Amino acid sequence: MSTKVNPIQVRDIIIANQVLKDVVVKTPLQRDPILSDKYDCNVYLKREDLQVVRSFKIRGAYNLMQGLTQEELANGVVCASAGNHAQGVAYSCKALGVKGVIFMPSTTPRQKVNRVEFFGGPFVEIRLIGDTFDDSFDQAMEYCNEHDASFIHPFNDTRTITGQGTIGLEILDCMEEPISHVFMAVGGGGLISGVGSYLNSISPDTKIVGVEPEGAASMKAALEKDEVVKLDKIDKFVDGASVKRVGDISFDIAKEFIDDISVVPEGKLCTTLLDLYNENAIVAEPAGALPISALDYYRDEIKGKNVVCIVSGGNNDIDRMQEFKERSLIYEGFKHYFIVNFPQRAGALREFMDEVLGKDDDITRFEYTKKNNRDKGPVLVGIELQRAEDYHQIISRMEKKGFTYIEINKDEQLFQLLI
Repeated sequence: MSTKVNPIQVRDIIIANQVLKDVVVKTPLQRDPILSDKYDCNVYLKREDLQVVRSFKIRGAYNLMQGLTQEELANGVVCASAGNHAQGVAYSCKALGVKGVIFMPSTTPRQKVNRVEFFGGPFVEIRLIGDTFDDSFDQAMEYCNEHDASFIHPFNDTRTITGQGTIGLEILDCMEEPISHVFMAVGGGGLISGVGSYLNSISPDTKIVGVEPEGAASMKAALEKDEVVKLDKIDKFVDGASVKRVGDISFDIAKEFIDDISVVPEGKLCTTLLDLYNENAIVAEPAGALPISALDYYRDEIKGKNVVCIVSGGNNDIDRMQEFKERSLIYEGFKHYFIVNFPQRAGALREFMDEVLGKDDDITRFEYTKKNNRDKGPVLVGIELQRAEDYHQIISRMEKKGFTYIEINKDEQLFQLLI
C-alpha cells in the first residue's frame, strides 16, 4: 500500500517565508483576554486582518507571481476574486511591475473594489462580471486562453497554497506551549491546505478545524462524498468564503489532515462580528470571524487548552453593519416579521398595539400590503423583542385575539422577497 505524498513540503513553506519576509507583515499572534475568559482557555488570534492588504491572500498571490518566468510576467497576469485575493494580486502587480486584469463578481462590496484600485494603481484593470466567484472565474479563464496570460489562482495552485502555509510557520514560531486546535475559515481550501500542511508536519497533535458558512459548505460536502462536488446554489453573504466548489488540489491535500469541519449559520456569524467590534475592538470581515464563531461548538473540548483562530481578513464595508445587526437579531430570536391579517372590527390596530405587543416590544416595520385598500389588506409587521423568550407569548396573544398571521422568518422564499 503506497503512502500519499503531500506536494506541499515544509522546506517549500520555509523558502516561501524567506521570499515573503520583506513583502508581507509578520502579523501578531495575540492572546485575547475576552475570548479566553469566555471559553475558559487561552484563545490566540492570528491577526491577518492587520496584513498590508488586510487579509492573508497576499502571501499566496505574491509567492506564485514571483516564481513566474520573465516571459510569463511580460504577458501579464489574470485573477478572479471576491476581493481579498484581488487585493493581493494588485499589490503584487505593482510591487513586481506587472500588468494584471482582475475579474471580480458584480456583488463585491465597493470598499473592496476601491482597495484593489488603490493597491494596483495603473498596473491593474478591474472587470466586474457575474454574481459569484465562479462566474468571474469562468470569464477570467476565457481571457487567459485568449491572451496567453498567467492565471493567479486564489486557492487551487500549489504555489498559492505554499504561500498561505507561511501563516502556520509564523504561528508555531510564536508559540512555546503546545497548541490544541487551530480554527480557520474555508472557502476554496487554499488556507487550510497550506497552514494544515505545515502544522501536520511540525505539530501533528494539533487539531485542524475548518469553518464554513452554512450557505456555502462546499468542503464539508466534498469530505462527505470524498470528492469535490459543486453546490447547486450558495448564499453569497460571506463573500470571502462562498464558493460553489473547493479546489481539486486543495481538497486532495487538506482531506488528509482536516480533523473536523464546523458549519456556522450566517446569523450566528453576524452576532460574532458585532461582538468582536463592540467588545474586542476588532473589525473583521465575515470570513475572518468564522473561526471565532465556531468556538461555541467546541467549548467543552477546548477548555483549559491553547487554541488559535486565524482572523483571515478585515476588509469590511461599514455599510453592511445594519445588515449584520438585522441578521444577528433574527438569529438570536429578538426580531420577527409577520404578515398579519387584522380582524375587521373597529380599533383592531389599537388592540394589537395594546394587548398583543409586550410593554418592552417595539414595532420596527409596519407596511400595508395593499395601498389602495388598507382597511382589508394584510400588513407586514416587524417586531423587535426585549427578550427572545417572549416570542411564544406574542404568538399566543395574537391567536387569542383572532389575528391570523404568517411567520415570514420561517418561510425562506417569502423572507428573501419581502425583507
